[in-house]
Amino acid sequence: MALSLIQFRDGEGRRGVAVLVDGAPPRVLKNVTSVRELAKAALVAGNSLKDQIAAYETGNALDLATVTLLPPIDHHDSAHLLLTGTGLTHLGSAEGRDKMHRSAAENPAPTDSMKMFLMGVEGGKPLNGAAGVQPEWFYKGDGSMLVAPDAPLSSPSFALDAGEEPEIAGIYMIDDAGQPVRLGFALANEFSDHVTERGNYLWLAHSKLRNAALGPEMLVGDLPEDVRGTSRILRNGETIWEKPFLSGEANMSHSIANLEHHHFKYALFRRPGDIHVHFFGTATLSFSEGISTQKGDIFEIEAAPFTLPVRNPIAIEAPATVAVKAL
Repeated sequence: MALSLIQFRDGEGRRGVAVLVDGAPPRVLKNVTSVRELAKAALVAGNSLKDQIAAYETGNALDLATVTLLPPIDHHDSAHLLLTGTGLTHLGSAEGRDKMHRSAAENPAPTDSMKMFLMGVEGGKPLNGAAGVQPEWFYKGDGSMLVAPDAPLSSPSFALDAGEEPEIAGIYMIDDAGQPVRLGFALANEFSDHVTERGNYLWLAHSKLRNAALGPEMLVGDLPEDVRGTSRILRNGETIWEKPFLSGEANMSHSIANLEHHHFKYALFRRPGDIHVHFFGTATLSFSEGISTQKGDIFEIEAAPFTLPVRNPIAIEAPATVAVKAL
């Protein structure tokens, strides 16, 4: 049974949460206004999230056309929601990065990207709960950088590229004892600037400080081993690029548990009450196939078992002049 949650705001501005079961029409959970609230109630009651959902009465089917969809997780204080991620985690993910960072004629030796990928292949799925090799890691921002379904992904005026990254993200809450608990998974677009990254690998951190989007659903429970979906770009109503993508541990060089360990091993990321959205990486990029996006293009990412797609247009931020003043 595939069970997922969505957050929404109705025509009168009231928040709500609805549950989707096996693709059936979503039904409103009565007396619940946020997934975070639901998760906190589960922790207090000592329930699993699935059991806590079952404890609430459901109302009528929700007409998605009458509400505004919100990200499937948020926090009233955006500073307490952190967006982070890992790269070079999927089989095949190093190929595009390796081409980006070297000229074989000039330097036939493996790049650092290829070395890191191969380290993951060899040691990213340790046995018996041991910690494996650590992955590439990056920071994307706080909750203010997470955009709602159908809302624009804003690319900075100084960006050299506005590129999609179709992937899966884990959603976590830190309980009162500092223990990370996984709430579920979401389909995601980890928006990046691949041209800046290509210019110098040490600019990877700059290329990742961008908006990110999640699909409307948070899948509760385990992620399937083999996730298969499609990523596409639409321009003026026409598809200009489309390609299948793979995720899930069967298609990854790291286990999800290993990625989680190397994120939450830092005490900074175990602060009670915080929410974490952690992107697991991808091996499919339109940029690797020579696609240059532009303002107004629409990214659309879909994959089972998620019913609803991630769908967001590209916007370009206005230039900003920033000067530091001495106090």
